[in-house]
Amino acid sequence: MAECIDLPRIKEVRAYVKQAAAGDQGADCHDVSDQHWINGYPTPIANPMSMYPRYQGYRKSWGINALGSVVAEVEAEDGTCGVGVSIGGEPACYIIEHHLSRFVEGQDPSNIELMWDQMYRSTLNYGRKGLPIQAISAVDLALWDLQGKLLKKPVFALLGGKTKERLPVYSTTAEPKIAKDLGFVGAKIPCAYGPADGDEGLAKNVEIFRRARESVGPDYPLMLDCYMALSVPYAIKLARALEPLNLKWIEECLPPDDYHGYTDLKAALTGTTMVTTGEHEYTRYGFRQLIEGKCADIIQPDITWMGGITEARRMVAMAASHDLNVIPHGSSVYSYHLQYAFVNCPLAEYINLSPKADKIVPYFGDLFTDEPLPGNGFIDLPNRAGFGVTLNRDGLHRPYPRTEEQVKAQCDCNKVNYQSEHSKMPF
Repeated sequence: MAECIDLPRIKEVRAYVKQAAAGDQGADCHDVSDQHWINGYPTPIANPMSMYPRYQGYRKSWGINALGSVVAEVEAEDGTCGVGVSIGGEPACYIIEHHLSRFVEGQDPSNIELMWDQMYRSTLNYGRKGLPIQAISAVDLALWDLQGKLLKKPVFALLGGKTKERLPVYSTTAEPKIAKDLGFVGAKIPCAYGPADGDEGLAKNVEIFRRARESVGPDYPLMLDCYMALSVPYAIKLARALEPLNLKWIEECLPPDDYHGYTDLKAALTGTTMVTTGEHEYTRYGFRQLIEGKCADIIQPDITWMGGITEARRMVAMAASHDLNVIPHGSSVYSYHLQYAFVNCPLAEYINLSPKADKIVPYFGDLFTDEPLPGNGFIDLPNRAGFGVTLNRDGLHRPYPRTEEQVKAQCDCNKVNYQSEHSKMPF
């Protein structure tokens, strides 16, 4: 009988920010140059701050990129390292180094479920959504990357193997005709104006979409991203105005906590267009509200934000039980491996982060030296261990390093095999 492999324990957790060159967004797809389409240049992009004239222009004016990227690195005793990224910058680095690390250092890297649960429960008093979950996501992704490298298997194989040989990709872009010419299977454009711009703004939105439709033809899938900027009545009116232009779906119209609003929106637009959301939702509990509340036709988590692979696989299973497809937001390789492994993840998003949306560039900038890129509308993942990407260490800065004594103390604590003091059933 074959013997099982004992994996080396986790030696250290480290957290970095990236001192990137100007315009290189790293893990934060909005940390771009001022004259970039995703910053609202030259056409504005509706967003939650559009109601304030001072912040109607460029999205960076109100700090969409205030925190920036975080890189989590988990090193095993044999020197093998796993890497995960998210947003959260130096605040996330502090959480990872001075809180989450205690649940990881000294652990068996196979115990990902245990580590996730302890990280989550320990941050409930200040977490549940946002920054702490993004920090957990970065560590979780690093753990999956480490386990894949130690077992010499890609992450999709650890999740159950391939359900598809190739993954079709649509592009989020300011230039849908270029996306079509590059082979993408569909395109999504940003909504330019919101309720504060009145009927004139709504008419401009319809005209922008009309021009986009004319550029790609009548049948090419074309979607609209509204980035939490609209109200229920406005979104209904806009979607119905766009129905003759064959709108495939309308995305993230409302603030993420407006579950009742999404329920009403989906009910009103059934038969008109699909309603999608989830980019700014977190953990299985948030997605349970979306799914059970019948808030959306398609669920769109960001794998680097919502809790990592560990939580994403639970969310995908939950969606499957309601016959819902999951089409993640961005996330590059982290989404691609998840989508390879699950049947109800049929399509990937590629956010075109070239300033004029006219070139295929890495989603994570220069964080990795070998990030796989879509070609002719598909992603073909290489057969590499872990997530299959190599961290570019140039410009990495570790803002909150710990002493060797601190790290060793946490490792020693987790290496102790505690025996249960209770003989009773644990529930």
